[in-house]
Amino acid sequence: MAHSRFTARLRNTVALALLAGCAFGAQAKIDQVRFAVDPTYPPFESKTPQGKLVGFDIDLGNALCAQMQAKCVWVESQFDGMIPALKARKFDAILSDMGVTEERLKQIDFTEPMYDTHVQLMARKGSGLLPTAESLKGKSVGVEQGTVQERYARAKWQPHGVNVVPYGDQAQVESDLISGRLDAVFTDAAQAAIGFLKHPQGSDFALAGPIVQDPLIGPGTAIGLRKGDTELKAALNNAFDELKKNGTFDTIQKRYFATDISVQP
Repeated sequence: MAHSRFTARLRNTVALALLAGCAFGAQAKIDQVRFAVDPTYPPFESKTPQGKLVGFDIDLGNALCAQMQAKCVWVESQFDGMIPALKARKFDAILSDMGVTEERLKQIDFTEPMYDTHVQLMARKGSGLLPTAESLKGKSVGVEQGTVQERYARAKWQPHGVNVVPYGDQAQVESDLISGRLDAVFTDAAQAAIGFLKHPQGSDFALAGPIVQDPLIGPGTAIGLRKGDTELKAALNNAFDELKKNGTFDTIQKRYFATDISVQP
């Protein structure tokens, strides 16, 4: 009987400890999130003449932090160095139009996909260029380093005689397209349509050919996280679900895009 009473007390003690642990876990709060962004990629993120970060990703990140009651800290970084810097703990998460791909999933984790924009070729009006190896053979195509566009172009076009030229940031890519050093740019279609093509320097250029879809490009865009950072992942996913339910995400996307970029079921 004594043994039975001891066992019962032990079970009760363990149960209470587990409940206490659950309560502690439920109360755990993230006070700050350091997001990495590449500020050369409007309308997702760019800087005003006064040096203020603005754009769709900035508004989305600030809304996520507000929902989580956490402070947003923005860390500027070149896109191709973001994954190594994330793993080195220079920031907590990547919110910079980063697509989810199998290759990236080997190195980092992601939240649920938050939006989906397409990739497309951009070239001078009347060029007749198409996003195919045959059409681009002998041409120079600019891409931003570390993007799914670079990965696709190197895999699908470069072996067939296309000169794929990587750049550290999108502003350099666009500058060389204007100067004629590039024949085309392979980029995010939304970024091109609402960023570069809406400015006077983009008036002689247009999106060329159809949208490119391929497993190398991935199913959508999400926030990049370190492997094992399950607490931050859950908090961001929960916050994003709330932003979708209460209409905040829809309000934000309509500020920047004429079409719905939400991930379709």
